[in-house]
Amino acid sequence: MHEMSLCESVVRILEDNARSQGFGRVKTVWLEVGALSGVEIEAMRFSFDAVTRGTLADRAKLELIALPGEAWCMQCAKSVEVQQRFDACPTCGSYQLQVTGGDELKIKELEVE
Repeated sequence: MHEMSLCESVVRILEDNARSQGFGRVKTVWLEVGALSGVEIEAMRFSFDAVTRGTLADRAKLELIALPGEAWCMQCAKSVEVQQRFDACPTCGSYQLQVTGGDELKIKELEVE
């Protein structure tokens, strides 16, 4: 379950930002999660709660913002939405797709005190 290590990385980022920006507690974390990122949403929620216990983000609310998978179809020259890697183009059926978005996981916003 790599979501646990992802959450540990998020906590390290929060701690670094707390030192540099002078806040003591995180109340809410908004994470953008792309459909092609390979992140299991429920595992991420569980891991976040487990990893943040006893940290500056203890009992923080986790808000996940789902981003669609996007790809460029080389066959029909269109930007298309895809649900998973190696999907066919929903327009022309080609498999010649290049992922252009939806593979990210990033901290979008924080509510702190």
